[in-house]
This record gives sequence, C-alpha cells and structure tokens, in this order.
Amino acid sequence: MNQKSENIISEIIQNRRLIQTLAKNDFKTKFSGSYLGTIWAFVQPVITVFIYWFVFDMAIGARAQIRGELPLPYVLWLVAGIVPWFFFSDCLSAGTSVLTEYNYLVKKVVFHIDILPVVKIFSSIFVHAFFVSVAVLLFLLYGYLPDLYVLQVLYYSAGALLLALGLSYFTSAVSVFFPDVRQIVNIALQVGVWATPIMWDINDMKEKIPGFVLILLKCNPMYYIVLGYREAFIDKAWFWEHPGMTAYFWGFTLIACLLGVKVFKRLKVHFADVL
Repeated sequence: MNQKSENIISEIIQNRRLIQTLAKNDFKTKFSGSYLGTIWAFVQPVITVFIYWFVFDMAIGARAQIRGELPLPYVLWLVAGIVPWFFFSDCLSAGTSVLTEYNYLVKKVVFHIDILPVVKIFSSIFVHAFFVSVAVLLFLLYGYLPDLYVLQVLYYSAGALLLALGLSYFTSAVSVFFPDVRQIVNIALQVGVWATPIMWDINDMKEKIPGFVLILLKCNPMYYIVLGYREAFIDKAWFWEHPGMTAYFWGFTLIACLLGVKVFKRLKVHFADVL
C-alpha cells in the first residue's frame, strides 16, 4: 500500500466522528425540501422492486431455483440480488457528485476533502441496512429462517462499500474537470443492472449466450457481490467456496482503490480553483 493510501486511511480514522456526523446530516438533508422527507429514500427502491416483480413474475412467470432443486418465489430471488445493487449504485452515483455538492467545503483550506467520498458512502448505509432488514423479514414471511450463512451479508456489504469507495475517489475527482462523468456513471449503472445480472439468471442463458460473453459478464465485480448475497440468503454457500472469484474481486477492488486515491490526490490541489 502506497503512502497516499496510508494518508487517506489515517485521515478517515482521525476524522471518523466528523464523518459520522456529516453522513447523518447528509442523509437527513437529502430530502429536506419535501413533505415526506427521508421516506422518499425508501419509497423509490420499493416501487422499483414491485415493478420488476410484477413484470418478471406476474407477467412473464419467471422462477428461480435453489441450486437446481425446488422452485423459489421470484420476489425472494430478486430482492436478494437487487438490495446490494441499490447500495452500490447509490454509493457510486452520490460519490461521483460529492465534490460539486460540497464545493463550499472544498474551498476551505483547513477542511480534509479526502473524507467527502467516505461521507457519501456512509450516508447510503442507512438505507441499505433498512433493505437488508426488509429482505430478512420477507424471507421469514415465506418460511425461510435466517442462519449463519446470512451473516455473510456483512462481508459482501463491506466489499461493495470498498469497491464503490475506490471508484468514487476516481469519478468524483475527474468529474470536477469533466462534468460528463456523472452522466457516464448513470448510464453505466443503468446498463450494469442488466449486465450484472439482477433480473435474470446467468445459468439459464449458458446455451443462448456465447461463452466469452458469459466470461465478460462474470468479470463484472458486482456479479461476485450479487451472487454472494443470493448464496447467503438462498443457496447457502460460503464465500471461500469460490476462491478464484474472491481473489479476482478483491484484486480488482484493491486496484480501484489505489488508482482512485492516486488520481484524487493528484488532482485535489486544483479542485478549489475549478469549483
């Protein structure tokens, strides 16, 4: 780990209380101008899940299976995969625009702007914790009791968080000079929800999609996270059962973090001038 990464880690640790305070305030003020306030943070994802469930389950009749055995209600399979995607997409989208949103803090000489992407990531944790709880409750209603495998959600959540943080350092820094990055990220997230995949099972497409396309889809690091959530809730498998995928994901995430921090540190001296 290089010196720049160590400096940011130490700044995060030293300013952890400030990060917690700013994250709470960020979450509260995000919808402060509306009557329902923070309720909107939960309404939109719920509606999105309902639409996908209605289209794929009620209209198309999609079904999922537990390791090729008994059919599983599609809504459970969908929720197990879309909850981590909501978390990742919210983190990356918010993290990309954080410097523009907090430009008044960026211009303060004494403020540690390195912690701003972390603030956005931690702000997204509140909603994620809620939807993980909803997922557990939904599985309970269908008769699936939580067990030790479900604890892996903490591990996979940490993975999604670090991946989003590394990418956010890069995208937030570049977007100061190239605002179109925010639109590019939004489009990438729209494509990513289908390419991860979330709504369809990649195992059902092995005979319809060329092998190299399947390999490319599995190279998406969020495929590892989504698969992990589904194995924690549904297939009951441990993360170490996929040593190759685990090594690839953490290698990719480490590179993303190192590159993101390096670019952020290199460009941050110019942020105040541009913003």
